[in-house]
Amino acid sequence: MVQSKILILTIAAILTVVLFVSGCADTGNDSGMESEQEKVTIITVSAAASLTEAFTDIEEQFEDENPTIDINFNFAGSGTLRMQIEGGAPIDVFASASQSHMDILNNQSLIIEDSRKDFAANTVVLITPVDSELNISTPEDLISEEVETICIGNPETAPVGKYTVEALEETGLWDELESKTLLADDVKQVLVYVERGEVDAGFVYSTDAATSEPDTIEIKATVPTVTPINYPIAVLSASEHQNEAQTFVDFVTSDEGKTILESYGFTA
Repeated sequence: MVQSKILILTIAAILTVVLFVSGCADTGNDSGMESEQEKVTIITVSAAASLTEAFTDIEEQFEDENPTIDINFNFAGSGTLRMQIEGGAPIDVFASASQSHMDILNNQSLIIEDSRKDFAANTVVLITPVDSELNISTPEDLISEEVETICIGNPETAPVGKYTVEALEETGLWDELESKTLLADDVKQVLVYVERGEVDAGFVYSTDAATSEPDTIEIKATVPTVTPINYPIAVLSASEHQNEAQTFVDFVTSDEGKTILESYGFTA
């Protein structure tokens, strides 16, 4: 009996030592993994649809230089994005194609005013399907009875639509063209309608026209706008990652960011 008890106590002691050593080894490994893998912060950037290509390129270079920050994009019409922010969407940065949508958020204290910067400019152009047989070379030509459908962005949600309507009102064309217009959610949708030949003409940003599918559209005219097309960017007041968000804003407005934007046709 005594020998059995001694044997049991000996085995228990050995197991205790083994478990202790194993526990120490596991703790050391966890510590090593934490030191090797830095914590990555994900920030969400809501950006105007017209920035899709340029910002996707900016994302790649930004993340190369800032490996602890991961960018998650939300592209749509600026008005749609603004309403999402007003509704409490967890957004860290807003990049708008319109000053007015940023102003609305600023008036509600939803952006950090000191972080707001203008970073790009654009122009509106009139485009038609490449195989169009209609004689269209200026906005005035759209009055022709042969022109049945013109696509523009919804002025309520897509700044390109608002810029277009203002320009057509300024030249006295809007009253005659309004009944022909098909409203799109954003500038990308306008471009797709024209590329597919589903409309006779459309108004898009020059930068979007430059990203069209090869041999699908023709740029007919640059349209002077009443309001300058300037893009502002800002950090959201409700952001839980304001330092990282500001780092992204700083990159977009840096010389490197400007170079990328200019490569996509924006005036930085």
